[in-house]
Amino acid sequence: MLLERFRTAKREELEALRSLAARHALPAPREGVRPDFRAALRRDASGLPAVIAEYKRASPSRGVIREDMDAAEAARRYADGGAAALSILTEERYFKGSLTYLDEAAAALGEHRPPLLRKDFIFDPLQVTATAATAASALLLIVRLTPEAGLLRDLREQAESFGMQAVVEVFDAEDLELARRSGARVIQVNARDLETFAVDVNAGLELIRRYPPLGEERWIAASGLSRTKHLRAAAEVGYDAVLIGTALMEQGDPGAALRALLRA
Repeated sequence: MLLERFRTAKREELEALRSLAARHALPAPREGVRPDFRAALRRDASGLPAVIAEYKRASPSRGVIREDMDAAEAARRYADGGAAALSILTEERYFKGSLTYLDEAAAALGEHRPPLLRKDFIFDPLQVTATAATAASALLLIVRLTPEAGLLRDLREQAESFGMQAVVEVFDAEDLELARRSGARVIQVNARDLETFAVDVNAGLELIRRYPPLGEERWIAASGLSRTKHLRAAAEVGYDAVLIGTALMEQGDPGAALRALLRA
């Protein structure tokens, strides 16, 4: 299973964090108020969902996507292009990411920056603690990587204790039920099959039709969205935001590509 490969890839990182913890040398949580990630997930005046623009250098399905643009430059261009929030891939082996990219992006954007999401494979409390030492406003929790409502709840509440929020990713109705049992407030629906890499955008649209958002839930559509008509379709069924990565990163100017997408 692909997620197990990702879990294995995090082994070295976790060993390093455990060593730091044993020596009481974990980095301290970042001080100050973090931009509110959940509050950024609102449709604009035209009804289009908020766009979370993703900095992604590579992926298992595409290989190397782009290596000639650093996190700071991408963040500046995305912010200028109208991104409501930024997603930063920090996984190293498969996505060529780094935890340092979060602070690089934040430094480039200054105090009034869009909120940053740490997108990685997080399933251990030490990873949450490490994230809190960065400029991240939110982190990703994947139900299939942590398929226990109690653990999901603990990790989410730990993130919230540091002033961050948790985006809980689901693939189907069973995942959604578990996410809700854990108290998830931000739900991301991934339309990509993690074994075949096939994308079925319609499956993501159908899930929210069958199980509409409850209470104060915010919903994000992810994978396979690349055109304005995709954004409109997502908004029509109830999504507050969409996450777009590869379709922007493979363009010469990701910020200009985002601006064109929002204005089309």
